[in-house]
Amino acid sequence: MSQLLPPEAAALSGIPTFQGLPPAVLDWLLQAGELRQYAPGEVIVEPGSPADRLVAIVAGALQFYAVTNTQASPVFRVEPGQVGGVLPYSRLQTFKGQGIAVGDTILYTLPRSEFSALEHHSPALVQRLVGIMNDRARDEVRAQERDDKLRALGKLSAGLSHELNNPAAAIGRAADALNKHLCNSPMLLKNLMLAGPPTTAMVALKALASESSERQPPALSALDRADQEDELADWLETQGVPDGYALTDGLLAAGLTAAQLTPLLAQLPEAARAPALAWLEAHLTALRLTRDIREASQRISTLVSDVKTYSHMDRAGGREPLAVTDGLDSTLNIFAHALRDKNVRLTRDYVPGLPLVMGQAGSLNQVWTNLIDNALDALPAKGGELLVRATAQNGFVRIDIQDNGAGITPEVLAHMFEPFYTTKPPGEGSGQGLDIARRIVQEHGGRLEAASQPGKTEFSVWLPVKM
Repeated sequence: MSQLLPPEAAALSGIPTFQGLPPAVLDWLLQAGELRQYAPGEVIVEPGSPADRLVAIVAGALQFYAVTNTQASPVFRVEPGQVGGVLPYSRLQTFKGQGIAVGDTILYTLPRSEFSALEHHSPALVQRLVGIMNDRARDEVRAQERDDKLRALGKLSAGLSHELNNPAAAIGRAADALNKHLCNSPMLLKNLMLAGPPTTAMVALKALASESSERQPPALSALDRADQEDELADWLETQGVPDGYALTDGLLAAGLTAAQLTPLLAQLPEAARAPALAWLEAHLTALRLTRDIREASQRISTLVSDVKTYSHMDRAGGREPLAVTDGLDSTLNIFAHALRDKNVRLTRDYVPGLPLVMGQAGSLNQVWTNLIDNALDALPAKGGELLVRATAQNGFVRIDIQDNGAGITPEVLAHMFEPFYTTKPPGEGSGQGLDIARRIVQEHGGRLEAASQPGKTEFSVWLPVKM
């Protein structure tokens, strides 16, 4: 258990904040406050306890932990000579964490009720304490901004891994299939040559292969596709092709039907028809697989580009002329998995020729992330709609992010931009996202507004046009 110590002026001499104060002020501090010793591991501050005192570490240290359920995570430590707890003009009402003594610890504490008297006895000390509070608030805001972005990146990482995995898996499958077709190609060509096709037929075969490689067949329903496969397979069997179904997928994928193949087969002897069609199908399939690999690799390149744009990795931290739609698109692309997972109908409504704004892309992308993430959370499980609109109005670029969720009540809307205010369950929201977003927008000379009614919530960002 802690024990009260006798007041000693020497005990305060090791606190830099108190150094240089007149002896009369130090005497008053000792009379108004108290010195108390704590055993190692003793709990000094409980979560939720009133923030009712200034704390200065005379010896030992005070380790603070964030407590969630039954787990305690270290947050920060107040070292010897440092001042913590509540400070003059602070709005802190309760301690959020748990404070535990590190080693044999001696604390000087001054009750909050004595702050008004402190202003009378030492305005200079109050000024020092206010400076400490400002530094502490600035450091906390920076940490919250960093943590908020890390949380956002963490939420996006799972979706991004899916987005990268799909084209990567497609490349692997296509490469395996392509290898199989290339290994079989010499044998197919040998079989065709042994059948003795005339030169004119080979020219026609090569021309059809070149023409078909660039053809994009129309999209078909599963039923229509099955009907076409049956029809082509039956026709191939009449042409002496015993394994017609094995060729239908590759031929139809190139847009080839019986009508396109009939002129070619008319130039071939019956013995050469099956090997000619087998070679043609393998050749066209190999070309299609190379296109699949190219498209999948381009998808990966696009995702990497989106991440670079989103995180602003390849540019300096200063402001520069920006097209806001670039940042919106990169953020939406990174959210692609979450949008698909929730079956969201996304509409992008950008006015052509929008003017540029002067901004810091990484910071603005953090704004878009917070607003889009909140909109996704608000959307219903089915029938969710997200509208992202960009327009130019009265010297500003206006960006609206609108969802058709249940809406925000007037009571909640009145507090939406307050620091630490959140309607999310504990551990799911810090209450900093919208406050950080608004400060970023204000630092860019703009403003962030919100309006809501059942079935329609809209956050609007106004950014001044680059002059």
